[in-house]
Formats: sequence, C-alpha cells, structure tokens
Amino acid sequence: MATTPAPTESKSRPPGTCSVLRDIAFLRLWAGTTASGLATWALPFVLGLAVLQRELGAPGLGLVLAARTAGFLAAVAVGGVLADRHSRRAVVLWSALAAAAAAPLLAVGLGRSLLLMTAAAALAGAGQGACRPAFQALTAEVVDPGRRQQANAATTLAVRSSTLAGPALTALLAAFVDVATLLLGIGLLWLVAALLPGRGGPAAAGAPGSPRPQRASLRAEFVDGIREARRHPWFLAGLGALTAVIALGYSATSVALPLISRDRYATEWVLAAAMTAYTVGALGGALATARFRPSSQGWAAFAGLAAYGFAPLSLVFPVHPAVVIGAYAVAGIGIELFNVPWFTATQREVAPDKLARVSSLDFLVSYGLAPVGLALIAPAIDTFGVTGVLGACAAACFLVPAAAALAPTARHFGRPPVRHTA
Repeated sequence: MATTPAPTESKSRPPGTCSVLRDIAFLRLWAGTTASGLATWALPFVLGLAVLQRELGAPGLGLVLAARTAGFLAAVAVGGVLADRHSRRAVVLWSALAAAAAAPLLAVGLGRSLLLMTAAAALAGAGQGACRPAFQALTAEVVDPGRRQQANAATTLAVRSSTLAGPALTALLAAFVDVATLLLGIGLLWLVAALLPGRGGPAAAGAPGSPRPQRASLRAEFVDGIREARRHPWFLAGLGALTAVIALGYSATSVALPLISRDRYATEWVLAAAMTAYTVGALGGALATARFRPSSQGWAAFAGLAAYGFAPLSLVFPVHPAVVIGAYAVAGIGIELFNVPWFTATQREVAPDKLARVSSLDFLVSYGLAPVGLALIAPAIDTFGVTGVLGACAAACFLVPAAAALAPTARHFGRPPVRHTA
C-alpha cells in the first residue's frame, strides 16, 4: 500500500525576504480569488434586488438560492479530487468559466423562466464549489511556506472589504442599470477569476517524465483524502468546532438578529450596525493575523473561534444596542483569528497531493451543515423560545472550540514550530 508523502516545502525565495504583496504570481492569484469571492457574495444580493423590483418572487428566490447551494455541495468534493488529480490552475479555469456561463443564463431567465434560472444557479454553485479547494491548493503552490499566513490574510482582507463596500456599490449601480446587467457583471467577475491567475508551482504528484500512475475512481480518491484528514487530529477537531459554530451560532444569529432588532429595539439599524461591525471586526482580525504569530497558534485560533459565542450571548438579554454591536465586532475579529491560521496550517501540514481533497472536505462539512442549522433554528425558537435557543447556541460556541483545543496536536495546529538557535 502506498504511503502518504510528507508535506514538502516550496523551493522559492526564503521566507520573509519579500512581502507577498510584491509577488506578481500571488497578486494574480489574489485578484482572481477576490473576484470569485465578490461574485459569490454578489449573486444573492443582486437576486434580492430582483425581488424588490418584482422581477422574481420570494419563493423563486428561495428555490434559486437552494439550487446554488446544492450545486456547490455536489461539486466541491469532485473539485477537490480533480484539483489533486490534474492541474489546479486548469480546475480554477474551467470551474470559473462554468460559473461565468451561468450569469447570462440567469439574466435571460429573469422574469421569463424560473426553471432556467434554477438550472443556471445550480451551474453557478457548481463552478463556485469546484474552484474553492483548487484556489486553496494553488495558494500553497504559488506562495512559499513562510509567507502563506500573510497571503491568506491578504485574501481574507480583500473578500471582507468587498463584503463591506459591495452593498453600497451594487445599490449605486442599480440606480443606473437593471438587474440583468448586474448579473452579466457577475459573469465578468468570474471571467477575471478564470483568466487572471497564473500557473502554480510544480505538481506534487511526481517528477517530470515519471510514468502516470493508474488512477482510482473519484470516490476512492475522495476517501483517500478523508484518510489524510484523519491523520491530523487537530484538523478533525477544528472542523468539528467550526461546523458547530456555523451550524449553531451563525445560524441562530442569522435568524434571531432580525427578529430582535425589530421586536426589542423597534428599528432595523441595529441589524445593519451589527452586521457592519462584524465585517469591520473581521477586517481587523485579518490585518492582525498577517503578522500575529502566537507561540501556541492552535489554541489562539480556537479562542478566536469561541469568541463568536459573544454574538448570540449579546442577544439573550435586553442590553443596550452598543453591547450587541460590540459583541458582533468581537465575533468578527475572532473568526478571522481562526480562519487564517486554519487555512495556513492546512496548506502546511496536509500532504501536497491531497491538499485540495482535504480542503474540499472542510468546505463540504462546514458549508453543508449550515443549511441544516438554518432550517432547524426557527422551529427550535418557536418551541423553546428565543432566549433558550440563543443561550444554548452561545454555550456551544464557547464549549466546543474549548474541547477541540484539547485534541492531540491542536495546540500548534500540527507539529510544533522549529526553534532556531544561534
């Protein structure tokens, strides 16, 4: 039976000799990743504008977004296998082109054919799902190990900035162009994501000129990726904690915050201010992680993830709105104190030829269970009351990451850092 190769490190320039923001190869990848993130965020917002303009009904919006989620979940696992089996750059190209092709189909179907829009949304979700693990693995090929945390922080910073400025920019554009044109603009963003990134480093599968090994089935290779993930206790523990926070904490606040903003504070501005504070906090967290190197990085990351518990906790009691807004800012900071080291550790610790599959497992589990949480939270609130549900979700956000931090190798997200002596 073949053994899993140990993670290899890039042979590019020594770590720390040059900022990653001066690396042309990374900047191209960064721009492509940012374009894909902006396109991913923009689609539900633009479709929401279509509802406001009565070009799409609310049930139709739910169906289209559900189709996009289904397409994402169906493609993310396949995309991870393909990105480990073939060129990661090629997977990014074809998956982003598929998402780009979906945009004009959405525009044509708007107000005419809900069936066409649903199929196009599934195609867009599939393109998004297939390119996510490929982008993660391509970062490990383009950027040397010493600068990957800075690279991941820069990518997160760009995506969060787009999320913060995007609604205002899109609303401004909507005053001059129709929704169909905005959908075509999303397609252009996907074209940028497809065409701009350059090639990565040498493939991890083997030396040039070596015979191509006989490939197993897609299912067998995905299962092999699961085996690789099981080799890393810190990864399994972190994935469990992240899934719990998303499925319970994030889902609870997504449902409860609008209700509490309306019923307790009698205004929508608490909802808007809290969500803005969360994004601003995430920007601050991304900036901090670009240089933040705690000695126990895993424990620090789990503490950041647990900080999301302050968001549902702030909604339990009738506190001043400033407390809610501050809690969301802390949650935003904490989520990026987890995300950036998490992505960096995965790129460092996982075998290079299985990195995309392990990344796809990350997205599949954490994103896949989020709709389940959203579907169950509202009935739970009706049955047990908003205070009880929010209190339980806050407790889970605090306790599950704390338990995950006790897993073997969780303290450093893998092997301890090497200390160089003079």
